[in-house]
Amino acid sequence: MTADVIVVGGGVVGLSAAVALAESGRGVRVWARDGGAATTSAVAGALIWPYRIEPAKRVGAWSVRSLRVYEELAARPEETGVRIVGGRMADTSLADLDGFDDWAAGIGELREVGADEMPPGYARGLYARVPLVDMAVYLEYLRRRLLAAGGSVAERSVSGFDEPAAEARTVVNCTGLGARDLVPDPLVRPVRGQLVVVENPGVDEWFVSAPPGAEELTYVLPLPGSVKLGGSAGAGRWDLAPDPAEAEAIVARCAAVRPELAGAKVVEHRVGLRPARPEVRLEAVELPGGTRLVHNYGHGGAGVTVAWGCADDVVRLAG
Repeated sequence: MTADVIVVGGGVVGLSAAVALAESGRGVRVWARDGGAATTSAVAGALIWPYRIEPAKRVGAWSVRSLRVYEELAARPEETGVRIVGGRMADTSLADLDGFDDWAAGIGELREVGADEMPPGYARGLYARVPLVDMAVYLEYLRRRLLAAGGSVAERSVSGFDEPAAEARTVVNCTGLGARDLVPDPLVRPVRGQLVVVENPGVDEWFVSAPPGAEELTYVLPLPGSVKLGGSAGAGRWDLAPDPAEAEAIVARCAAVRPELAGAKVVEHRVGLRPARPEVRLEAVELPGGTRLVHNYGHGGAGVTVAWGCADDVVRLAG
C-alpha cells in the first residue's frame, strides 16, 4: 500500500473530498485523467445554488454544509476565487425551494421580488446574495490546499478500480461522467452546457433563468474582469465543440437582460458535460480483497454547490 486513500477524479468533487480526507489525517493521492483546467468543473458557472440534482433531502444537507464553507472562503476572494454576490433567480419563489429549506434559511439575504425588480419580461423571482466561484482560481486553490495537507495529484487514467485498490486501503470514485463506463453505471448521462465568456462591461450582479427541464437557459455570472454568459442544458448530448449559432443565441438572451453585454468582447467559448443521474450516488461498497470503494458521483449541475457536504460524507464512509 502506498496511500491510505486514492481519489479517482480531479474535478471539484474529487479535490474537495481529497482535501477533507487529507486534513483528517489520511495519506491521500488524487489520480486525475485531466488537469484542473480540462475538467468539467472548470466550465461550471459555479453559482452556489442547487440545480439538476437529486434527492432533495440529501442535497439540502450537503448544500448547507457547503454554503458555510464557501462563506468562509469568501473572506479571501483573491486567494480562493469565492465571492458573495447579489443577484436574481427568475420565475422562482420561496415555495419552489421546498426540500432545500435549511439551505435557503442559511442564506444571508433571500427574498421574493416582483416585476419592478426584475429585467423586462420577467414577472417575479428571488433576490439572493450567495457565493459565486471563479473556478480557475478555486481549482488551483484546492490543489494547493491538498498539497499543503500532505496529499498529491497525478495525471493518471484508470480502466478499473483494481488499479488504485492495489495501492490503497480505500478508493474514492469521483469520476463524474466517467463513471458511466468505469463502474459501469448506465444511469449516468451527459447534460451538455455551453457558455460564452466576455469582458466585463461593468456587470456586478448575477442573473439566472433556468426553467425546469428547459434546454435554453439564460445566465449572467460576473467575475473580476469577465462575465460568464449562458447557457444550455442538452440532455444526452456528447459533443464538446462550441456551436456558433448557440453562442450567438446565448449572447442575445443575456443582452436582453443586460443590454451592455451586446457589444462586450468575446474572450472564450466553453462547453462542458454535466454528469447527470436520477440521484447522486454516495455510498461505500467492498471490493474483492477487502478494499473499500466509496462512490461519489452523479452531481448533475450542482457539483460545486454540494462538494463540501459530500466530502464530509466521504470522510465518514472512508472508515
